[in-house]
Amino acid sequence: MVETYNIAVTKSERSKLNDFPLENVPFGKYFTDHMLIMKYDEKSGWESAEIKEYGPISLNPSALVFHYGQETFEGMKAYKNNEGVITLFRPKDNFERMNRSNDRMCMPHVDVDFTLEALKKLLTIDSRWIPTKEGTSLYIRPFMIATEECLGVKISAEYYFMIILSPVGSYYAEGLQPTNIYVESHYVRAMEGGTGEAKCGGNYAASLKPYETAKKKGYSQVLFLDGTEKKYIEEVGTSNAFFVIDDTIITSPLGGTILPGITRDSIIKIAKDKGYKVEERRLSIAEIFEASEKGLLKEAFASGTAAVISPIGKLTYEGKTIEINDNQIGKISQELYDTLTSIQTGKAEDTYGWVVKVN
Repeated sequence: MVETYNIAVTKSERSKLNDFPLENVPFGKYFTDHMLIMKYDEKSGWESAEIKEYGPISLNPSALVFHYGQETFEGMKAYKNNEGVITLFRPKDNFERMNRSNDRMCMPHVDVDFTLEALKKLLTIDSRWIPTKEGTSLYIRPFMIATEECLGVKISAEYYFMIILSPVGSYYAEGLQPTNIYVESHYVRAMEGGTGEAKCGGNYAASLKPYETAKKKGYSQVLFLDGTEKKYIEEVGTSNAFFVIDDTIITSPLGGTILPGITRDSIIKIAKDKGYKVEERRLSIAEIFEASEKGLLKEAFASGTAAVISPIGKLTYEGKTIEINDNQIGKISQELYDTLTSIQTGKAEDTYGWVVKVN
């Protein structure tokens, strides 16, 4: 429970805030004055948390995270509404998902209630770093790494849990302009029984080679297919994928190979409440191209915490390219983006109970 631990605070002597263009920042390049850190030992459990000046941490070269990849992380955002109140979007869902990832990676759970309170304290201390310009936010990165000194594959007995903060603008340079996506037919992101549904670094490392290849060809991101038959849609890079065929919004089911996105779940709930038909089912790349040829592929977009919604304007698969909605953001994509971001930023009523106030 929350009262189990203390939160020690050591504030930095000088703020870096004036050194950065807060209202015009790239994604993930600058970091706030402070960070949170907790240490875990299997004998004594979690130690009390400390909020301290953002900076380097000391790890031994034999720390297990460097050699065997025991690591998990999350991503969420903080906003300031029109009254200056700091808000979070579904933070408990993120920490609960992190614990599910920790299960898969044989790592200890965090106390969800305490971790949320610690995050609130960190946000209160660095509240001036939260940008308020349209399309900006404060990105929150909780993560856990294995720190035991050992060479030899084993479950670590020691860990660091940390939270760092970064003021951000749009994740993609295109913003809400449709992206050009390359459908990967050789490399796969995950296989059944693997770590695809866990938010861990290895999944993202596996995506770098195909992403770099696609980037050199002029594409913004990669759409991965399933690892077994290489024909069913899975994820777009770091995001869940949605396709509007005829009058139905279709997205891949949660089957262990894709991330159970918080934004994905939010979009599905909002879309259904707006009266749209939503299907979570296997969707082949062949069906998408066939729908395009018949004029039934109306829209496509990716969803995730970082970008919220990113429209897809073009898809290229095995040398063939299709254009979606004249390479423009679609009506449904725009409506879902506007609704979700209005809830997140406090411009619209939150009827779902998703928004958590910090101060």
